[in-house]
Amino acid sequence: MTTRILFVCLGNICRSPAAEAVFRSLSEEAGLDVSLDSAGTAGYHIGKAPYEPMQEAGIARGYDMSSLRARQFSAADFTDFDVIIGMDMDNIADMKTKRPNGNTTPIRLFTDYTSDSKSSDIPDPYYTRDFEGALQLIEKAGAGLIAWLQKDGSGTFP
Repeated sequence: MTTRILFVCLGNICRSPAAEAVFRSLSEEAGLDVSLDSAGTAGYHIGKAPYEPMQEAGIARGYDMSSLRARQFSAADFTDFDVIIGMDMDNIADMKTKRPNGNTTPIRLFTDYTSDSKSSDIPDPYYTRDFEGALQLIEKAGAGLIAWLQKDGSGTFP
């Protein structure tokens, strides 16, 4: 059974496309059946490729996100995905405002899947300029999510 995962950040040009690319690579290595996408809570960059410095940092680590294009998160995403993963608490709060009445699709913070994170959020490298640091935290969280999926296997997110 395919697990459908959506990664969400603010503009969908740094953290969430990086999370999609990293997780795609990790899930392929692990042999997991997943369907992935990314989106932004804001519509600032709809249709644009990921931010060039984020792409460069990703390429240096073996992740190609050049084919991805920014889109805005919508209420329909609650129906289209099994879990929606936000990069920070502001993203999660914004997504909750769009949740349709009665919908129970889990919204999770990406760093919940790593136990050694010093931050509850994945800091936005568009503002911090720390693209490497964001990728390192995304890799840790991605590895934790892979481990959880391999252990649980049910596709039911806590």
